[in-house]
Amino acid sequence: MNLAKYIDHTALKPETTKQQIEQLAREAREYGFMSVCVNPTHVKYASELLDGTDVLVCTVIGFPLGANTPDVKALETKSAIGNGAGEVDMVVNIGAIKDANYDLVREDIKAVVDAAGDVTTKVIIETCLLTDDEKVIVCEIAKEVGADFVKTSTGFSTGGATVEDIKLMRETVGPDMGVKASGGVRSYEDVMAMIDAGATRIGASAGVQILKGEQATGDY
Repeated sequence: MNLAKYIDHTALKPETTKQQIEQLAREAREYGFMSVCVNPTHVKYASELLDGTDVLVCTVIGFPLGANTPDVKALETKSAIGNGAGEVDMVVNIGAIKDANYDLVREDIKAVVDAAGDVTTKVIIETCLLTDDEKVIVCEIAKEVGADFVKTSTGFSTGGATVEDIKLMRETVGPDMGVKASGGVRSYEDVMAMIDAGATRIGASAGVQILKGEQATGDY
C-alpha cells in the first residue's frame, strides 16, 4: 500500500498564505501525496508549483457552508478547473437536506458534477450535522447523479470523520464509489482505521506527520 496516495494534503484555513502553499507543494512533491487541497484562490499558484508532477490540485466548492446556489457552485467549479484544479470537493446544501428538499440537493450536486465533466467530484455531506437517515439519502443522491466520492466533513463544523460514518457511507454507496474521510484524521492509526472502515481517500493537514507515524494536533 502506498499510503501517501490515499492522502489529500490539505491547507484550507482562511489565513493560509502564499508561503504556506509553497510549503504544502514542497511536501507533496517530496512525499508523493495524491493531491494538495487548497482554497480556490490558491489553485493557479499550486498548479504552477506542481507542474510536471503526478500530484493533483484539489479545491473546494461552496466551502465551508454549502449555502451557495447551484449556479454559483457550477461557476466556481468551472473557474477552478480553468485554473488547474484536477479534483473538486463541493459542500452540499446542508439546509436543504435538513428540510428534506431533496430535489434541491439533487440539483445542487448535479450542477457541480456536470460543470466538472471528467474532473473528479467529491461531495462533502458534513456528517456531524446529519442524522444517519439523512447521511444515507444524500449519499444515495450523490451516487445517483454521478459524483465520484462522498466525503465526511469540511473540518470547519462541529465534528469530523468517524469510523462509524465511514462504514455507513461505504455500505450505502457500495464498493465502487470513493469515500473520503476528513476532519480530525491526525495519526497513522486514524488513517488505518478509516481505510479499514472503507475510506479510499483521506483529507488531512497532517499528512507528513501521519507518514512519519507521529500524532498531530490541529483542526483538520
